Amino acid sequence: MNCMFHIVLIKPEIPQNTGNIGRLCVSNNIHLHLIEPLGFSLDDKYLKRAGMDYWQYLKVSLYSDWEDFLKRHPDACLYFFSTKGSKCFWECPYVDGGYLVFGNEGSGLPEGFYEKYRTQLFSIPMNGDFSRSLNLANATAIVLYEGLRRHYIAGSVKGTDYNYAGRY
Repeated sequence: MNCMFHIVLIKPEIPQNTGNIGRLCVSNNIHLHLIEPLGFSLDDKYLKRAGMDYWQYLKVSLYSDWEDFLKRHPDACLYFFSTKGSKCFWECPYVDGGYLVFGNEGSGLPEGFYEKYRTQLFSIPMNGDFSRSLNLANATAIVLYEGLRRHYIAGSVKGTDYNYAGRY
């Protein structure tokens, strides 16, 4: 099965989050793209611990910066997720092969992205009074599974083809 989606992390800072996202990617045949600088080494024991024994199976690509990523994927269909998005992630089109882009834990997406990619910017609603944002790994899982749910309902992902049947 080809990658239905790609996950892009821009300058991730916390190895445990990236490890968890890597495990999420392996579990769903998703390619992970990491934009440098990273706040940790890819050899980091915390990264490997969070990804557990799945890390060796991860499809991962590393880029020196955002321009490097764009040069290598000029036709990528990009969707950005941030607390600053004006549209809900439920409104995201989630096209097959789309790139789901997330900023880092400390500062989110680079400042210029909010205007440049305004029409492709989505957020996850939060009704609590005391939270600025969700954990990056949790937000990534929420967004990814909404996309997978849509493709499953549309019939582009078959139950047994997607290893769905009997997996509770």
